[in-house]
Amino acid sequence: MDDNRKLSVAVVSGLHSDARREVVEGLLRAVPRSVALHHDLTTADGGTVRRTVRDASGERSAGEAPLVNNCACCALREDLIPELERLASDGSTRLAVLELWDSVEPKAMAEVVAAHGAGWAEVTSVITAVDPALVLPYLVNGDDLADAGLAAAATDQRTVGDTWARQLEYASVLALADSEAADDEDRALIGQLHPTARHAEAGSHALAELALSGFDVEAAAARQHPACALLPQEADAAGVSTLVWRRHRPFHPERLYDALEDLCCAAARSRGRFWLADRPDTLLSWDAAGGALCVEDTGPWLASLPDAAWEMVPPFRRAAAALDWHPEHGDRCQHLVFVSPGLDREGLTALLDSCLLTDAEYAAGPEAWKSLPPAFDPLLDPAH
Repeated sequence: MDDNRKLSVAVVSGLHSDARREVVEGLLRAVPRSVALHHDLTTADGGTVRRTVRDASGERSAGEAPLVNNCACCALREDLIPELERLASDGSTRLAVLELWDSVEPKAMAEVVAAHGAGWAEVTSVITAVDPALVLPYLVNGDDLADAGLAAAATDQRTVGDTWARQLEYASVLALADSEAADDEDRALIGQLHPTARHAEAGSHALAELALSGFDVEAAAARQHPACALLPQEADAAGVSTLVWRRHRPFHPERLYDALEDLCCAAARSRGRFWLADRPDTLLSWDAAGGALCVEDTGPWLASLPDAAWEMVPPFRRAAAALDWHPEHGDRCQHLVFVSPGLDREGLTALLDSCLLTDAEYAAGPEAWKSLPPAFDPLLDPAH
């Protein structure tokens, strides 16, 4: 199929279901020859996922996809590509609006389309539907998705807060529903959580244009990777603040571990990368929302790799490392960002600084650091 005739795919996500439906219906009305494809995961308890295809005039077809490995999201992925290929092959559809179920995250679905639709489909936008008045309540919600009836699989351990944060931060476009309850603080929070996103009103012609504007799946993944994430910058508006905390000294593992609860509760959202003194070669990711923190080993710092291995590292990772490069420590650094209304910037900065190695501990050197109490082992090596 000619590139000019590829099926355009707009991925629409969001836990704010009313806002999401408003976005989808608006796109169907505004974009000629568009259809919406939706997989309803609420039927998963019965062993299937219900699929519907509709256009501006109503439902065109419906069907069911069996669960794959007892996973509703897996069924969605297995069923998605054949349906999109069918829409592409008949030549009558210009835009497929992929309306994701409540807790399905857009990154995985955009990457599935990019990987399997090459030649006949392309992701032209990822849109997250937002009710501005609900951003903060959802972000600070630490409930498990399962308790909220929103789990996508029996093994789903995500929370409402962290799921919502990733839906919001991955999108290239935020579609804002009209909300009388929203105020300047809500709008400032949205802008600081994802300052590079483009905004449009749900149902507007501007949103329809953005739905076809193009989306780089590889670049979007790079912006989310802890090693090179495009994190927010310092900001302060309408009672909402963003604190960017950067240091070139490692954390004392025990002091940081003891401070985790206070740090997680200090902001509605925090994320970034960090460095523990007893794990000098390991780049660790920090991802917190709703008072819950996820810490993960995301591989080595580039400074710990032999020169020959650098050729195997993606260019965007090498570029990010160069920006953080320190003459002694290389790309090892602390880069954490905290976003919240009512942020205690001075108190938070003091707490973070107190978790770093003291001058005497730092002077003892890397070999001595490795013998510090391995406080993070239960989080990073649970099997041990």
